[in-house]
Parts: sequence; C-alpha cells; structure tokens
Amino acid sequence: MNYLLFLTIGLAIIWFSIKIEEEVLRISAAIAGTLITVWGFSLSPTTIQVAVELAVVISVFSFCIRCWRKD
Repeated sequence: MNYLLFLTIGLAIIWFSIKIEEEVLRISAAIAGTLITVWGFSLSPTTIQVAVELAVVISVFSFCIRCWRKD
C-alpha cells in the first residue's frame, strides 16, 4: 500500500506546483512531483499498471482520432 502514499503525495505536489506563482519553484515542484508519482507507479501492482496504461493509450488514441477527423 506504499504505492498509494507515493502516488497521492506526487499528485498533490504536482497540483501544488500548478498553483505556485514563482517559476523556479513551480518547475522544481513539478519535477519532484513527477518523480514521486513515477516512483509510486513503479511500486504499484501489475494490474494497476496495466489498467492505467490502457486508459492512457485509449485516451491518447481517441484524441488522435478526433484530430485526424478535423483535417
């Protein structure tokens, strides 16, 4: 269950970095949040990794199809 802690902390730091006005702090917080989120994702069980990967592939594929139809 440590992966949930890392994922939550990482996503919270990324959300916090969006709210920061200072550019250097925003970039460093976004990088730290991304690293912690990736760490939590790598610790998560395989079924969660596959489910998240499928969701990302489906969302990107549907986005690309929408862009392709506009042209």
